[in-house]
Amino acid sequence: GYTQAPRWSPEDVPSPVCAYRVIEGGIGGQLCFRHTLFGYKCSKGECRSAVSFGKLVANILTNGSVLLQRGGYEVSCWWNGSYTQFECAGVHLGSGCRDFLLSELHENIPYRICLRALGRSEPAERPEQDCVEFTLPPSGMQDIVIAMTTVGGAICVMLVIICLLVAYITENIMSPAAQHTHSYRAHSHH
Repeated sequence: GYTQAPRWSPEDVPSPVCAYRVIEGGIGGQLCFRHTLFGYKCSKGECRSAVSFGKLVANILTNGSVLLQRGGYEVSCWWNGSYTQFECAGVHLGSGCRDFLLSELHENIPYRICLRALGRSEPAERPEQDCVEFTLPPSGMQDIVIAMTTVGGAICVMLVIICLLVAYITENIMSPAAQHTHSYRAHSHH
């Protein structure tokens, strides 16, 4: 065994296990552990592109996940919808964490992920943070499916509108005539 516990100084070799806690709406969840992918490099088969700013790197993987690389930090996350910006769950990372995998992200939506160093005596107004912005490119098959459903939906809507128009026109042409003949009969009867 060890004579002393192995210690990880911040600039030392990162630990193979990463402790993190998910923060949602300012409330911290349970402490979780995962294995890190130390020294990961974005390679063609599994990774589409890498976006970096400062010391923060976002590797956009082909399976729609994003591997963030950095350690001992707080991760905050936003994504832009059509009209408003939404805040994703934040994460507190232990010092052994040099990467973090974001999974189940939406495609074609701009994300902004920021990392802020924890436990440093920094001015409270503006803690130093690295932010990385990226948009997940859609994966090929989903593109086709989305296009088809959009086109299918549009055709459906058009058919419905045409049906309604036809019904409306026929009703408007037929009913005044019907009422007219009816009232005419009533007059001639007197």
